[in-house]
Amino acid sequence: MEKQIIGCKEIISIINLDLYNLDAKIDTGADSNAIHCDEIQIKDNMVTFRLLDEIHEAYHGRKITLPVYKIKKVRSSNGQIQRRPSVKVIVDFMGNRYESVVSLTDRSDMKFPMLIGRKFMANKFLVDVSKEYLSEEFRINK
Repeated sequence: MEKQIIGCKEIISIINLDLYNLDAKIDTGADSNAIHCDEIQIKDNMVTFRLLDEIHEAYHGRKITLPVYKIKKVRSSNGQIQRRPSVKVIVDFMGNRYESVVSLTDRSDMKFPMLIGRKFMANKFLVDVSKEYLSEEFRINK
């Protein structure tokens, strides 16, 4: 299978969270995907979180509860170790749908609400850092 070229910034939609056309940073240094949320609470193997951010208009303020896929230790960009829950979601990216695992974290101090990491890109995409928003043609009209 030929790999699709993507840029360093792209658009992604998380279908089952009703989040469409999120700006995402492609991060070959990150192992996994991460999404910005707050009020993250875990109880009985379920995680509840809130998607609300004034900067990112796709965020609708709704609280969401999903089964915890995994809790793992992640070294954040500032070098701190965090325990992050992750969930399984369906994403629409570059015109295709994929099941993906996304870790939940507060990215309010980051420019992009979503980070796309190596595991998601492996064997499907090649990153051309001189390009961005090659996914624009796949934008979902909502």
